[in-house]
Amino acid sequence: MVDKLSFRTSRTRIKICGITNSDDALLAQELGADAVGFIFFARSPRAVLPLRAVEIIAQLAPFVSKVGVFVDEEEDTVLEVAARCGLDTLQLHSQKSLSYCSDLSSRGFKIIKAIRIGENSEEKLTYLLKHYQNVDAFLFDTYHPQKKGGTGLPFDWRLAEGLVTDRPVILSGGLNEENVLEAIMRLRPYAVDVSSGLERQPGKKDEQKMRQFFEQVRKADQKLREESREKMVR
Repeated sequence: MVDKLSFRTSRTRIKICGITNSDDALLAQELGADAVGFIFFARSPRAVLPLRAVEIIAQLAPFVSKVGVFVDEEEDTVLEVAARCGLDTLQLHSQKSLSYCSDLSSRGFKIIKAIRIGENSEEKLTYLLKHYQNVDAFLFDTYHPQKKGGTGLPFDWRLAEGLVTDRPVILSGGLNEENVLEAIMRLRPYAVDVSSGLERQPGKKDEQKMRQFFEQVRKADQKLREESREKMVR
């Protein structure tokens, strides 16, 4: 990452993923979420049908980004779901070619490319980060041989500390209200992404955990601002 992420701004953006109901979506919006994520992958316990996503999205304010999460999905299906739901961003968990991201990007969508940390060597990760020039951000997630996201497990953050990219990095993988402050202080990402870590049960968020998570993110941002001011004084 370029000097603890060159795209970092004055605050950490927050994406609440795995939204399946209006209550959770509206709570995320109330707390100040920058984005909410809808998983269009049938094998996920947090999967949502496009029709249900449309109903939820209709209740959200215009400045909350609507992200569709797709796993190895055909391009035509992604475009159909995105158009039907009014998505503005596509989060892609896929081993498909570079042209797959390029084609979807050319349709006017912001593209988040998921990179599973722990799956590849540092050299391979560096290659991937350098060659996916047509994406708008990278999402660092935990590698699991049977799961593509939603593991509930953090990856070894040390594996990401030496990576360099000129794109915003979204930190994911096992985040919750107890570890997000440390994660931000160590990696200083552009954004954090959380799903299972704030759940009461699969597909249903826990309100107290949600509120604590946002509090911890803001606390981390305050600490980073204080550190920055101290450096300027020296």
